[in-house]
Amino acid sequence: MGLLARVRKEWFIIGIVAAIVSAKLQPAVGLKGGPLRPEFTITYVAVSAIFFNSGLSLKTEELTSALLHVKLHLFVQSFTLVFFPVAMWLCIKLLALTSINTWLLRGLQTVGCMPPPVSSAVILTKAVGGNEAAAIFNSAFGSFLGILVTPLLLLLFLGSSSSVPFSSIFSQLFMTVVVPLILGQVSRRFLRDWLERRKPPFGVISSLVLLMIIYTTFCETFSNPDIELDHLSLLLITFIIFCIQLSFMLLTFVFSTQKQSGFTPADTVAIMFCATHKSLTLGIPMLKIVFEGYEHLSLISVPLLIYHPAQILLGSILVPTIKSWMNSRQKPSILLH
Repeated sequence: MGLLARVRKEWFIIGIVAAIVSAKLQPAVGLKGGPLRPEFTITYVAVSAIFFNSGLSLKTEELTSALLHVKLHLFVQSFTLVFFPVAMWLCIKLLALTSINTWLLRGLQTVGCMPPPVSSAVILTKAVGGNEAAAIFNSAFGSFLGILVTPLLLLLFLGSSSSVPFSSIFSQLFMTVVVPLILGQVSRRFLRDWLERRKPPFGVISSLVLLMIIYTTFCETFSNPDIELDHLSLLLITFIIFCIQLSFMLLTFVFSTQKQSGFTPADTVAIMFCATHKSLTLGIPMLKIVFEGYEHLSLISVPLLIYHPAQILLGSILVPTIKSWMNSRQKPSILLH
């Protein structure tokens, strides 16, 4: 793969690095009251744009076919929104005994509270040839569920920033998350044919808006001299994130391949990706709302910024292995029929 093709493929990861470096060089641009006016453009416009975009792109009309596979959906949603945050909480209790930065550990907890992503789990399930309809359903349903459950989990495990009352958090969530999402879905009903014909780049639009949010978040960090991040903590958190992903993928694999589970190999593929992947697109705006005014917000968001490329990298590496396993498991069942 040529350099240009590689840059095109990984432009978002490069964009995250560029946004953080730009914030380091020119933090004043993205500060409150600065030229970008993030207190208005990011808090309201950017977050609303991401969720309106999600509402427009979620193909809820395709979900009815996958609706009846209740057992699979229950497994994925309970793993990602119940088991995952509780397991992370226990894990962090142990990690708190080490010298790892406390705010990065809190950030790991926020990763556990996040809903599944809208795209990466579906793309990887499709690449392997797994149950794509189930992956689409769980990504979409998990996103809707996450809008309600994730803020509650964040408040339960971490509490909110003392400067923002609960009523204010939920009214802002409603106005910048729920309303745009519903408007996006309603608009999709009227624009469905045009959307199918033109196929607008929803993913690219959301990613660009997300880079703006990441940039302004880090502008706040770099303008605060009290915040220091040691490199050893960062390396350890990256290593821990890869270990968590691998062990949780293995755990979902072991559970979903039990004879009594009743899942097909194609189901297992969808479960492995949907239950262990976490959404950056929905996560960063939610952290921005729940921890508004928190001076350590950017440190809390670092593990999620690492988790996102890590899950895509790890998933892509494992695609050939999972594909050959699935094909070998499906051949005997084809012969039996």
